[in-house]
Amino acid sequence: MFVFNAYFNFPQANGREMKIFRSVFFYIILCLSTIVLGTIAIAGSFITRHWPNRLAWLWGGINLWAAGAKVRVSGLENIDSTGPYIFVSNHQGWFDIFAALNKIPIYFSWLAKEELFKIPILGRAMHSAGYISIDRSDHRKALVSMHKAAEIIRQGTSVFIFPEGTRSPDGILREFKKGGFVLAAKSRQPVVPVSISGSYKILPKSSWLIHPGEIRFTISAPIFCEGADSKSRDVLLEKVREKIRSNLAAEEAGSDIPEAGADDIRNGSASSRNV
Repeated sequence: MFVFNAYFNFPQANGREMKIFRSVFFYIILCLSTIVLGTIAIAGSFITRHWPNRLAWLWGGINLWAAGAKVRVSGLENIDSTGPYIFVSNHQGWFDIFAALNKIPIYFSWLAKEELFKIPILGRAMHSAGYISIDRSDHRKALVSMHKAAEIIRQGTSVFIFPEGTRSPDGILREFKKGGFVLAAKSRQPVVPVSISGSYKILPKSSWLIHPGEIRFTISAPIFCEGADSKSRDVLLEKVREKIRSNLAAEEAGSDIPEAGADDIRNGSASSRNV
């Protein structure tokens, strides 16, 4: 999975004591990698914006390795470097982010919730990489962020969106918010459904313990929005949600009928990575 495995094979966690040891190890590596690579990314951003993106790939891979999380990727043939794309994915937990950064072979910059930009070093590194913050508590600011993101996409930037707005507490697919699909309609770029399965089992939302395991990361063929009107956006939302759902495990798939998504753009959560 990651180059470090060739040099150091961390023992498989067996029993609660081993899981505690693995978890402490992971959090130490997470903190150190964030401080070291974040600082380098900040410095490197003065030379080239691609530097922070390459370090983000490394950061994702290191933390997958530290947690003993293996990622099985399928569907890479559905995308290429000609983009841009709007990647739309279900959100099961932290490891969705690590997997996306390390496994999607296209540079992108996050459009992420404003709170992340307040984290020392990490937030500054995100700014340095050109990431866009979205204030979900302020509709006007969120709308400005979406307009900015649409313009960046038109200029050749790929975007990764979590339309559920927050990670699922139990891994089950939730309703989709409409903000990301408004973005798709505005930019008129293809939407690529991404199904992430098994991520929530590695770090359940109600626990701090790491459970090593496998993540299935499935990239489906692009889907185009047929128009900019609300009906077209709703049809796109349903098609994308159903495609994501079809590649999840039965216990993760949830209802086959999408619940009504909120019109308020601020409820969306997204990310983008430079092509």
